[in-house]
Amino acid sequence: MPGENLSRDEARERAALLAVDGYEVSLDVRSALGEGDGDGAPRTFRSVTTIRFRCAEPGASSFADLIAPSVTSVSLNGRDLDPSEVFDGSRIALEDLAAENELVVDAQCAYSRTGEGLHRFVDPEDGEVYLYTQYEPADSRRVFANFEQPDLKAPFRFEVRAPEQWTVWSNGAGELTDGVWRFAETKPISTYITCVVAGPYHYVTDSYTRELPDGGRLEIPLGAMCRKGLAPHFDADDVFLITKQGLDFFHDHFDYPYPFGKYDQAFVPEYNLGAMENPGLVTFREEYIFRGKVTRASYEGRANTILHEMAHMWFGDLVTMEWWDDLWLKESFADFMGAFANVGATRFKDAWITFANRRKAWAYRADQLPSTHPITADIRDLEDAKLNFDGITYAKGASVLKQLVAYVGQDAFLEGARRYFKRHAYGNTRLGDLLAVLEETSGRDMGAWARSWLQTAGVNALTPQVLLDAEGRIDELAVLQEAAESHPELRPHRVAVGLYRRGADGALERYARAEADVDGPRTVVAELAGAEAPDLVLVNDDDLTYCKTRFDETSLATLREALGELTDPLARALCWSALWNMTRDALLPAREFIGMVLRFGGRESDIGVLQMLHAWADSALTHYVAPEWRERGARLLTEGASEQLYAAGPGSEQQLAWARFFARVTDERGLELLSGLLDGKATVEGLVVDQELRWAFLEPLAAHGVVGESELADELARDDTASGKRHQVRCLAARPSEAVKAQAWAQVVESDALSNALVEATIGGFAQASQRELLAPYTEKYFAAIDRVWRERSIQIGMDVVRGLFPALQQSRATLDATDAWLAAHEDAAPALRRLVLESRDDLARALRAQECDATASTD
Repeated sequence: MPGENLSRDEARERAALLAVDGYEVSLDVRSALGEGDGDGAPRTFRSVTTIRFRCAEPGASSFADLIAPSVTSVSLNGRDLDPSEVFDGSRIALEDLAAENELVVDAQCAYSRTGEGLHRFVDPEDGEVYLYTQYEPADSRRVFANFEQPDLKAPFRFEVRAPEQWTVWSNGAGELTDGVWRFAETKPISTYITCVVAGPYHYVTDSYTRELPDGGRLEIPLGAMCRKGLAPHFDADDVFLITKQGLDFFHDHFDYPYPFGKYDQAFVPEYNLGAMENPGLVTFREEYIFRGKVTRASYEGRANTILHEMAHMWFGDLVTMEWWDDLWLKESFADFMGAFANVGATRFKDAWITFANRRKAWAYRADQLPSTHPITADIRDLEDAKLNFDGITYAKGASVLKQLVAYVGQDAFLEGARRYFKRHAYGNTRLGDLLAVLEETSGRDMGAWARSWLQTAGVNALTPQVLLDAEGRIDELAVLQEAAESHPELRPHRVAVGLYRRGADGALERYARAEADVDGPRTVVAELAGAEAPDLVLVNDDDLTYCKTRFDETSLATLREALGELTDPLARALCWSALWNMTRDALLPAREFIGMVLRFGGRESDIGVLQMLHAWADSALTHYVAPEWRERGARLLTEGASEQLYAAGPGSEQQLAWARFFARVTDERGLELLSGLLDGKATVEGLVVDQELRWAFLEPLAAHGVVGESELADELARDDTASGKRHQVRCLAARPSEAVKAQAWAQVVESDALSNALVEATIGGFAQASQRELLAPYTEKYFAAIDRVWRERSIQIGMDVVRGLFPALQQSRATLDATDAWLAAHEDAAPALRRLVLESRDDLARALRAQECDATASTD
């Protein structure tokens, strides 16, 4: 048998053969407490699963999925099977199936420390133990025996035996009877969205009610939970506010009542994802509970995630893709609906600006990697599926859906969604099922649209071409469309072209706008002929399409001088995004982009855009400027961030953003200020240095050797929490010492003792831009280790190591050659592993091209 992987062909064969009638799963997690056996063996819990299923071909063979250290017994239709003969560590062989079958599996499953399966976390603050499950795409088999594929849906009944002082939650409503938590049977759902959360969680309740059109009344019990240590910081009222606003919005637009009973939301520790859409019990990373002051952008991001997961209750849970090829049927829709509902239902009315600036940046990067793929991807197996939770599936898919709404009309789009839910409730779908209802409601042929936008990869670039007449008016304005040689598809785009001009007061404002259908390499926008000559042409004004925007020379000159004068915040965000893409594409020197951030960033009113600019400027300095300019660039960023820190309004979120940016980019000149802010010898009016900001200041101080192990131990004593431990581990790994780097490497690469969260923290601290020479020896070690790491560790840890420890700071042809040599010598490596290395290689090659571009810039 092929190990833990599962191919699409195997899944299709099994789905054609089997139909599942129901699961009964009994877990005993009382072993979560105590010290364990101490013999190095994994801590385990008992899992007993009963599956009732039918077989279309009696006498045929199939298999069930289970990843467990041991199996005590297996019974099929009353026959006891020898576990040593039928269980190979990941599959249970099932021979001579009947028309109707009952499989009972009694196993010892392992608690996880990697965030996959049933994760066990011990809170260092009070010693309390917390459990939660995370399964997508295929980790429920680490907790109970099942048929682990999305199209074999079934109702589930869970019961859990837990320590008596604990509370347990699952998808359905539960009650404690005779020491056992028993949960109501679920609707038919896929294995990967079942869920169990258990422990002494702090739990807050509320309720949602709604009158239904048929005269009935919908009542949804609401709950929200977190670790006890985070309870003082838990703003559950705001979580419930967004939840109720979202439920109102989706009920208004979907005309299908929320179908899963209660609605709990659990904020859990050491979570690998942002959140997961388990029906009735959504799980989130606990970093969405803010321990210190954060900007409005953080609250908007949390609201977006809450609404994203809520949209999944319909797109993904009620109606589920048949296989991971159509992952976009849930993730693209949820990503789009997060912004759509944020604007339509909450206080975050500028969410489309965040989408244009932040989410699309993720998509543009992913769509230019060698691993780019159509939105409807070719997912051969589970490893492919794990890696396809990417910027294409989420953000590009959401961008394309935003275009689709404009293409078919919002009313037709939403009516199509309503028909889709009612027609396929509790079932599984493919691309064609959605296109069919949209064709019904819009009257449009969706086939050509789908072929251009869903079934091809790559991003187009749109550039304005302006020809003026003798009087200085527009004689002709055209939009030029280009595509990369590797993905030459020129797509149809519905765009708005905006003309902007500086007024007497210096403000840069739009004075003309026209919508046009761009198709082919050159499209004339006839409506703008005769308009006065513009200072700026924005070819994707209002962000109607998914493309990289370019500028003509006049527009680029205007932005260099007056970007801060552009009054419309969305237009400004689109210009920033375009300039960043030009920097990444080696069309704009990175030092010039940094200069524009320093010149105009202080005037940016949208805090989310400002924080994105900070991230881009940091990346430009680290990866894209010519090496000989790095020192000067660091000095300019340090000085500029310091000036803006003092100039920002006291106590404002801009001040907080500049303080964090200052800590990220500071060179030696800024360390004294950071130290002073920590010990109180320096102050910035209105800036409160809370615990989270203290850790942000400590990392650069550790990386430059100003603070060491003892100071970091003192800080942990001050903040002896799970969050504090992660921060301390990151800072410890950041110290500039050969011994420190060797220890951090060994802890991550040679040992599996660290949890997923501490692996992430160690990797985050390991690679510091100021330590390139210190890290140089790890290039060879990296390529010697990654194949073994991928084979021996879980896929989540493998991804973290392969991505996080790639020698991206060793920016030379030699590093590219070493990467190419590994790829040539490992053609038979797992495709998912090769994909990760190819992506990192592409980022490095892009950095070298950008550095060459930057080296041609004039020295200021």
